[in-house]
Amino acid sequence: MQPSGKQSAVLSVSQLNRQSKELLETYLHNVQVTGEISNLSRPASGHWYFTLKDQRAQVRCAMFKSRTQYLKFIPKEGEQVLINASVGLYEARGDYQLIVNGMQSAGEGALKIAFEQLKMRLHQEGLFNPDHKQPLPKHPQHLGVVTSPTGAAIKDILSVLKRRFPNLPVSIYPTQVQGEVAAGQIAQAIERANQDQVCDVLIVGRGGGSLEDLWPFNEEVVARSIFNSQIPIISAVGHEVDVSISDYVADLRAATPSAAAEVVSPDRFEWLGRFEQLERSLIRITQNRIAQQRFQLLQLVKRLRHPKDKLQENMQRLDMAQMRLHNSMQQQLSQWNTVLTHLNHRLQSKKPDKQLAMMQQTLRQLQQRMQHAIELQLQALNNKLGRQAEVLNAVSPLNTLGRGYAIVTNDKGQAIRNSQQVKKGETLYAQLHQGKLSCSVTDVYDDESK
Repeated sequence: MQPSGKQSAVLSVSQLNRQSKELLETYLHNVQVTGEISNLSRPASGHWYFTLKDQRAQVRCAMFKSRTQYLKFIPKEGEQVLINASVGLYEARGDYQLIVNGMQSAGEGALKIAFEQLKMRLHQEGLFNPDHKQPLPKHPQHLGVVTSPTGAAIKDILSVLKRRFPNLPVSIYPTQVQGEVAAGQIAQAIERANQDQVCDVLIVGRGGGSLEDLWPFNEEVVARSIFNSQIPIISAVGHEVDVSISDYVADLRAATPSAAAEVVSPDRFEWLGRFEQLERSLIRITQNRIAQQRFQLLQLVKRLRHPKDKLQENMQRLDMAQMRLHNSMQQQLSQWNTVLTHLNHRLQSKKPDKQLAMMQQTLRQLQQRMQHAIELQLQALNNKLGRQAEVLNAVSPLNTLGRGYAIVTNDKGQAIRNSQQVKKGETLYAQLHQGKLSCSVTDVYDDESK
């Protein structure tokens, strides 16, 4: 069914954009517009591209080189300006834009003024005071990052950590970093990190953008959360030229998120070099200590006498004592014989038979007593010698060998005390109480395999 009345002509997209462009350029060829500059771009061609905005709307603008070269000032991001322009349409994309013919400054933008006012007030309150800034940990144990989980900042931070120190644990506290709700979320993320008490340093930030994009980091709620944090905070907002309120309050400002990751992460190759140096030093100290102990052991071995040598020395001393005792007894006996002979001669000269018999009996008794005394003395010395021999024998390795034990050594003469000192097929030597054995190891068992 056909509609009644005159039917409009069907236009292509190109025709529609061309007619719209002609209509705009005809009726809006010269307008004055005031607003705040944002997203300013000045490529090498000399043309300028930017967005002009107010609190409710924005429009794209283009100012070509033929017009920019006559300006007496260079506009800045966030600056309030008044422009003379014609309204146009970029046909290829259907984008509505202003072609700027002239521009004059209308003072600093609202965001710039708000930034300076908040900066001055917080400075007067002492939030920027260096005395309140916390030192960063020398060797961080756990890093926290407050940023967007999908933004370029977290990718840059993780990339730097992977290259420098991949073993550093990282906890991400996700938050929006742009828009009206971003400031509140950033402050909540900082408070949550402090409640968790897991991280010992925080990176708070995002990648580059316009002044409006970075504005959540210029909000008072974020500044006070950073100031009240018990965890040291590194502010890493935007690029090196971008400065935010967060940079002033934080314990340290980093030019970029990547630079913040460089600050908190040690260089693993530097650490490995230090570990290798310490390892070499430890090996050298250990070798010197072993050499000193070996020297002391050799000196002690030289001073240690074998129990057999000590026993022989004591036996020799006992023999000398027995010889001295025997000589002493012989001398005393000889003296008594001399006296007895003299008395006998005297008796014989007087011939007292009865007295002589008594003297002979006394002599026999004295001889018996002397003989008994000699035997007792010899028996006491033998007993003493036996006790000393038993003491020496008790500490003598030969006595241990006599009970069935053996001293096992390797071909270097080192005593074997642990099965881990030998290998299968190795030849060992066993010193017995009598004789010595040469043995070949067929199996080796440790304590756990019993």
